[in-house]
Amino acid sequence: MDPLPQASIIPWRVYQKPYPAGYRVLVERLWPRGVRKADLSLDAWAKALAPSTELRQWFAHDPAHWDAFQHRYWQELTSALPAARELLLAAGGQPLVLLYAAHDETHNGALVLQHFLQDLSASH
Repeated sequence: MDPLPQASIIPWRVYQKPYPAGYRVLVERLWPRGVRKADLSLDAWAKALAPSTELRQWFAHDPAHWDAFQHRYWQELTSALPAARELLLAAGGQPLVLLYAAHDETHNGALVLQHFLQDLSASH
């Protein structure tokens, strides 16, 4: 198993410009509203690492569900380890910019994914 490169992982709203330099990945299952594909300079779209539709709909960005959402999403990510490893390897040590669409900057899937990827890269 190849060692995973250490990289900074930056969650970033797709609606905030300019985007940071790095390997830019959309981490949503659905394309963000009001964003043209030509305007979003992406290196990848990691649908497999986004929260499942069921989990996303259950969470509904309700801060009261935040703790349970984090736990459930972490479980989903654990079963997507190959895709997570592939993403870290694809970034190749560049900053990994996790682009998300949620308005809430403190309760969103990109933050959970950031911590999951950081743990994964530190443990390998």
